[in-house]
Amino acid sequence: MKRIFTLLEKSWLGTPIQFTWQKSSGNYLAVTGADHTVKIFDRHGQKKSEINLSGNCVAMDWDKDGDILAVIAEKSTCIYLWDANTNKTSQLDNGMRDQMSFLVWSKVGSFLAVGTVKGNLLIYNHQTSRKIPVIGKHTKRITCGCWNAENLLGLGGEDRVITVSNQEGDTISQTHVRAEPSDMQFSTLKIDDQTSAAENTISVVIGRKALFLFNMNEPDNSMCMEFQQCYGNIVCYSWYGDGYIMIGFSRGIFVVISTHKQEIGQEIFQTRGHKDNLTSIAVSQTLNKAASCGDNCIKIHDLSELRDMYAIVNLDDENKGLGTLSWTDDGQLLALSTQRGSLHVFLTKLPVLGDSCCTRTAYLTSLLEVTVANLVEGEPPITISVDVEPTFVAVGLYHLAVGMNNRAWFYVLGENAVKKLKDVEYLGTVASMCLHSDYAAALFEGKVQLHLIESEIVDAQEERETRLFPAVDEKCRILCHALTCEFLIYGTDTGVIQYFYIEDWQFVNDYRHPVSVKKIFPDSNGTRLVFIDEKSDGFVYCPVHDATYEIPDFSPTIKGVLWENWPLDKGVFIAYDDDKVYTYAFHKDTVQGSKVIWAGGTKLPFAHKPLLLYNGELTCQTQSGKTNNVYLSTHSFLGGSKDAGPEDLRQMLAQTLMLKRFTDAWDICRTLNSPAAWGELARSCLHHMEVDFAIRVYRTIRNVGMVMSLEQIKGIEDYHLLAGHLAMFMNDFNLAQDLYLASSCPVAALEMRRDLQHWDSALQLAKRLAPDQIPFISKEYAIQLEFTGDYANALAHYEKGITGDNKDHDELCLAGVAQMSIRMGDIRRGVNQALKHPSRVLKRDCGAILENMKQFSEAAQLYEKGLYYDKAASVYIRCKNWAKVGELLPHVSSPKIHLQYAKAKEADGRYKEAVVAYENAKQWNSVIRIYLDHLNNPEKAVSIVRETQSLDGAKMVARFFLQLGDYGSAIQFLVMSKCNNEAFTLAQQHNQMEIYADIIGSEDTSNEDYQSIALYFEGEKRHFQAGKFFLLCGQYSRALKHFLKCTSSEDNMAIEMAIETVGQAKDELLTSQLIDHLMGENDGMPKDAKYLFRLYMALKQYREAARTAIIIAREEQCAGNYRNAHDVLFSMYAELKSQKIKIPSEMATNLMILHSYILVKIHVKNGDHMKGARMLIRVANNISKFPSHIVPILTSTVIECHRAGLRNSAFSFAAMLMRPEYRHKIDAKYKKKIEAMVRRPDTSETEEATTPCPFCQFLLPECELLCPGCKNNIPYCIATGRHMLKDDWTMCPHCDFPALYSEFKILLNTESTCPMCSERLNSAQLKKTLDCTQHLHAGMAQ
Repeated sequence: MKRIFTLLEKSWLGTPIQFTWQKSSGNYLAVTGADHTVKIFDRHGQKKSEINLSGNCVAMDWDKDGDILAVIAEKSTCIYLWDANTNKTSQLDNGMRDQMSFLVWSKVGSFLAVGTVKGNLLIYNHQTSRKIPVIGKHTKRITCGCWNAENLLGLGGEDRVITVSNQEGDTISQTHVRAEPSDMQFSTLKIDDQTSAAENTISVVIGRKALFLFNMNEPDNSMCMEFQQCYGNIVCYSWYGDGYIMIGFSRGIFVVISTHKQEIGQEIFQTRGHKDNLTSIAVSQTLNKAASCGDNCIKIHDLSELRDMYAIVNLDDENKGLGTLSWTDDGQLLALSTQRGSLHVFLTKLPVLGDSCCTRTAYLTSLLEVTVANLVEGEPPITISVDVEPTFVAVGLYHLAVGMNNRAWFYVLGENAVKKLKDVEYLGTVASMCLHSDYAAALFEGKVQLHLIESEIVDAQEERETRLFPAVDEKCRILCHALTCEFLIYGTDTGVIQYFYIEDWQFVNDYRHPVSVKKIFPDSNGTRLVFIDEKSDGFVYCPVHDATYEIPDFSPTIKGVLWENWPLDKGVFIAYDDDKVYTYAFHKDTVQGSKVIWAGGTKLPFAHKPLLLYNGELTCQTQSGKTNNVYLSTHSFLGGSKDAGPEDLRQMLAQTLMLKRFTDAWDICRTLNSPAAWGELARSCLHHMEVDFAIRVYRTIRNVGMVMSLEQIKGIEDYHLLAGHLAMFMNDFNLAQDLYLASSCPVAALEMRRDLQHWDSALQLAKRLAPDQIPFISKEYAIQLEFTGDYANALAHYEKGITGDNKDHDELCLAGVAQMSIRMGDIRRGVNQALKHPSRVLKRDCGAILENMKQFSEAAQLYEKGLYYDKAASVYIRCKNWAKVGELLPHVSSPKIHLQYAKAKEADGRYKEAVVAYENAKQWNSVIRIYLDHLNNPEKAVSIVRETQSLDGAKMVARFFLQLGDYGSAIQFLVMSKCNNEAFTLAQQHNQMEIYADIIGSEDTSNEDYQSIALYFEGEKRHFQAGKFFLLCGQYSRALKHFLKCTSSEDNMAIEMAIETVGQAKDELLTSQLIDHLMGENDGMPKDAKYLFRLYMALKQYREAARTAIIIAREEQCAGNYRNAHDVLFSMYAELKSQKIKIPSEMATNLMILHSYILVKIHVKNGDHMKGARMLIRVANNISKFPSHIVPILTSTVIECHRAGLRNSAFSFAAMLMRPEYRHKIDAKYKKKIEAMVRRPDTSETEEATTPCPFCQFLLPECELLCPGCKNNIPYCIATGRHMLKDDWTMCPHCDFPALYSEFKILLNTESTCPMCSERLNSAQLKKTLDCTQHLHAGMAQ
């Protein structure tokens, strides 16, 4: 709320003042104080007139039209009448000589009621000047009264009587009240929820404490409503709405009560609006607002929601308190009197006048103030004071126009200031005005005047300064007009929309609509225009194409239309009414052509008038003279999508696609990251023919096919051809066909139908567009018809498809003709066609059709001609043509056919042919049967059984041998045929159990079978066989018992089997039994230690096995079996190593010495005497381990040392041989030589070469295995016996023993096995070990 002016006359100071607004228009305000005058002001605070009175004013009132102000004063019997139209005052004598106390004008007529201090009444008819005096209406002063809509007059006086009179002054009814009445009002009381049209109820305040409701129709039902004492006195009240009364109390409280029957008298609402006091309330039904004053402030409430405060106006300078409030009838102005004698007038509702041009807006901000703003371009608002209260406002690029009636005032909008330019009078009252850059256009009385705003700015002819439309000879009235930068556009009552091109000063376009055009709204360029016709239908008109498009869901209450001013959103516009804004988008280029779509609606706040639309933001003018921005719900995506949920994002995406905001849609899709969202965006791009953007989207979702397809068409300039391709991509094939046919390449429609296999459509198109393609389309159509079973039409189209000059194509058509002829029953034609045709496949297909039709001979003939011998033979068999089958048999691969043929030949007794056919059919049982039963060739039958392992065949052979009395063979084949019980019984009957046992031992047999055999042998006292089969069936204790009972001839084998039994059983009791047996506990005859060794190995008791192995090796060594001893120790060594058990040092040492001995023979054989001598020295130094061959070994040592030049070593060992116990055992041929060696000693010795220790690099003799430096046992080379070297290391791939790489390779040139494990080996298998650290550590661990 804005204070417009304040009236503060000196003569009023310190006294309360009265005031009253002119009824209806509210242009005048009559004010009086204690100065014996009534001053009349206009709505801008300018004094217009003054009425001098004989005394202070008692009462004053305006008539119903606001033309006459009636005033009565103290000490006067005259009534003062001021005429607002002539500004003249007249006096009227009351004729009763009483002082007047009250007056009131009728609501509907020209009657004035005047009451006197004595209770008399005067009714004056101003229209007829008739006066009706009524003496004694009341007995005391008349203090209040009112008229109703039926010209009934209610009066109240100090006599506490309420009277109701007619316009003649006759009393109709009256009633007494308990206290003095005041503030009387007529209203309508609701009864039974039905509102009477007549004002039947008088409401009056009684004694300032209660409110009395007097029902004239039912006086007995009148009621008096009293209120709480704490509220204070009733100050004033007002009826409003549907039977509600708002009452203000002196202590700042106001309440609302209802007069509805169910809740009459109830307080619907109550609040303390003011803390200390309340002096007045006023209700404006027009504004739907209520005002209350008190505590130096005014509070405005909305009647629809009283709890909400609409506005508060503080009046801090009014320290004496406030007085009375009053609205004008239109609710625009609110006046407030104060106790100190001032009057404030506030603007509460402005006429909503505004206009926009591009992004500039102009709107009324006060009754005499217009604001021009361009917030989009950041210009500061300019406020312009105008001379008149305007009824229209127009703004252009550089000018502002305001006006009323037939005059307009023009202002120039400069950069720094606003200058008044001129005022123009038109030939009639201006209904609307439009401005643009240089011109203005005013609409008045069905005409438009176009004229220059500033005449001097254009050096033009006089005729270009102004022009009146329409021309005199045109019989039409202009109903609406608009002005753009280049065009004046207007619509007429005859439905014509005219475009006048200002630059050429001539009409350039017209459009004729069936009915009159009420309103037009062009975009900024004038290239698109929305018009509303007299039926309230809306259309978009494009003058470039002279095309109109109906706007869907167009409300008949639409007040106006605004186009989007954002440069990138040209096709969007809004239509608005009082409550809602409807957003539309005009899509010019879509696959389906141009069209208008409804995008959504937005609720418009109360009393908001849209002025400007820019990027989804609607600038609206309000009744308070301000602007407010409303954000369209269809543009919610502009608020950001960061915090939105998936559902909101999908809604935003739909909005962006409707408005063609593809960049915003892209961002939303990236946030959603949903294939469905990307697909929706891509489809929308196709629909709007945005090919480049569609490519970008499809590339993002990796749809390669669509990207490549769109890349191929994106350069097409023909709109219809491009739209056809896009419609096809969107699966709208009928639309695509229509577009293709309208394009420069109609044959594309044919290509599409062919690709889609829409053959009927393709043939229709081909007749018109490409007759040469009909045969090819007919062939494709025939293929489809054949597939669906329509053979008659398929045949017809195959025949149409024959060209005569395209061989491959014609062959396909002829093949189709052949097949369809057969299917249609014309077999001769079809078969002949197929036989002539070169295709094998056709013959096969036709043969299959004939075979299904039971035409076997023709089918077989075609199969045979097509080289499909299996099928031909099969069909020949079905028609029992065995001769033809026999001819074809060499070419047949199907076993089934061979079987059928074989059965036929067997039935004919031609067994040799049958057996060949059975063999080809892989029917081995039948082959065996014929060989045994008919051809008497058991050898062939047996060989087939052995080869095929046929169970049934084995049974047949078994029966054959049984008949011959060959029980062994019979048993063998019974076992082969899994007939174990029969075989066992046969073996038992004919004492052939050994054969049965041998056969079944090699088969996969059950434990029950083994047990049966074992029990049989047990009964026969054949312990070894019984033990063997008890072992196989897992009965270990019985098996061991039988093995230990075996005779001496089977002893070795029995002990081996006993060891195997104990090993499998893992039973301590059985183990101890066997050990006792081996140690001779039972019979006093210890068994060979090797069996104990094998037992420990079987039981995986490796440490005991190792100790036993050492003993065995020692025995073997003592017996001179050095290789056996070596092998025992080596195998035990390898087993312990694999089990990761530490090797006993004695075993390792013994193995090393034995291996050294074995190496001697290899080196001596290869002529390497030095290596042989060194190994013999090592053996001789441990000669006690070779007791059987001491002398031969020492003799060999002496000889090899001598040969190798180790004379001192030879001498020392020769001296040992000369001992008495050895001397007589020396071989005679070496004896003299050794004796001579001792007699003539030669102590020269070749010094042994030194090599580094692989652990510590200490130099030591190459055959020394204990390093003096690090005290480590060094691994030895299995090829030379020397210690290992770090940089010359290899491993035997079989036994994993180390060897010197270079020496081992030399050794393998003459040897083919490893000297340690005796496995075959060649030098290519050796790999040099670059890092031997792990082997050294492993050796240390061992």
